[in-house]
Amino acid sequence: MNWLEHILGNEWKIAPAGGVTGEAYYASSANRQLFLKRNSSPFLAVLSAEGIVPKLVWTKRMENGDVITAQEWLQGRGLTSSEMNDSRVAQLLSKIHHSSEMLNMLMRMGKKPLQPEAKLEELREKAAGFQDRLPALHQVMKSLALFLPEMPQQTLAVCHFDIDHNNWMISRHDELYLVDWDSALIADPAADIGMLLRKYVPQADWEAWMAAYGKPLDDGLLKRIYWYEAARLIMSLREDNLERKCKDLKLLISEIKPLIC
Repeated sequence: MNWLEHILGNEWKIAPAGGVTGEAYYASSANRQLFLKRNSSPFLAVLSAEGIVPKLVWTKRMENGDVITAQEWLQGRGLTSSEMNDSRVAQLLSKIHHSSEMLNMLMRMGKKPLQPEAKLEELREKAAGFQDRLPALHQVMKSLALFLPEMPQQTLAVCHFDIDHNNWMISRHDELYLVDWDSALIADPAADIGMLLRKYVPQADWEAWMAAYGKPLDDGLLKRIYWYEAARLIMSLREDNLERKCKDLKLLISEIKPLIC
């Protein structure tokens, strides 16, 4: 951490912030607290400007080419599972999905949109190794192919792709943020919406949640939600989780069935 002490000075106390990469740190002085990270995505500046993540304070380029970013380190907490049903969560996710600035930045960074046709081929390859042990998988794959014609015409947006409640933060001043953008992609917003609704919101509340988001919960959206949820489930298949995933597949089929004419 000598490089951080060189940047900040001796009056700062620095501690690792955890995480897989070991590139993030907390720094505190008598009157300020910062969250520091090495080689953050340039996407961070747009997220900060849009008020999606805590404020970006400064960016510094090191002599070796590394870029150090400093964000406000806010006192707060992650949302609980039940709080994901709150209208503020729906409204912030809608703001993200409708941000042209965020979309333009990811496109300039070279991110390619997730294409359902190409994804379906990947899913077929993944499923091939498990279909003999998971009979329900065949029916899910048929539904993916059946719903595919409705997929390509959808408006693309920046999607977070890891809508876990621990990635939603509320500050002590009641400011709501969505952090940890390493998995962000350009895709159909239904990918984010589906994960959040199925994981956290009772089905009886889906229409009210979508009203707060600003979009009706029609059959077209439901098909896209289940398409991406089926894709997520298939990509998560492993030799050591087949019994649990079999139950998940059967539940998914029961939810998809009413949408198939």
